[in-house]
Amino acid sequence: MTEPTARPASAPATAPTTEPSAEPTTAPSGPVPGADPLETALRLVRAQAAVVKRFDASLSSLHGVSLSDFTMLLHLAQARGARMRRVDLADALGLTASGVTRGLAPLERIGLVTRETAARDARVAYAALTPTGRERLAEMLHTARQVAADHFVAERWSPQDLGHLSALLTRAGGTAPGTRLG
Repeated sequence: MTEPTARPASAPATAPTTEPSAEPTTAPSGPVPGADPLETALRLVRAQAAVVKRFDASLSSLHGVSLSDFTMLLHLAQARGARMRRVDLADALGLTASGVTRGLAPLERIGLVTRETAARDARVAYAALTPTGRERLAEMLHTARQVAADHFVAERWSPQDLGHLSALLTRAGGTAPGTRLG
């Protein structure tokens, strides 16, 4: 089911469609419904909030972590040696260094992450995934895959839809962590 798009004030009202429509073969003339950049950005924000809410609910109830925590752990797991300099982790997550420090603190307290200093330079701090963190992340990945599958159910999303959405999100700056999930 597609979300109805806003229409220009001069456009006639039509009932929203519930079936996916075929892509037009020619460029439409006149304004394209939903083509307003602000409206598009706000729809993306609302969609992102809905996805985060679903992930947070499942990850929190089953594993005691948020989507943000899961994402940090995932980045660490995909890094060489399952560790990253905190500044690099901040850059990868789009956070400040202090934001990463605040985010890692509870994960350190529950034993999923540890702080390591570089052998050559004590000023360099690494966040490293612990063996317990790896085990718990494997469980979290199972949950995350189920949440994603439930959100993008086959009755509503074809593989082509997901491919197009993924490509559009990448173009909009939504890149995934460094490697494919195993």
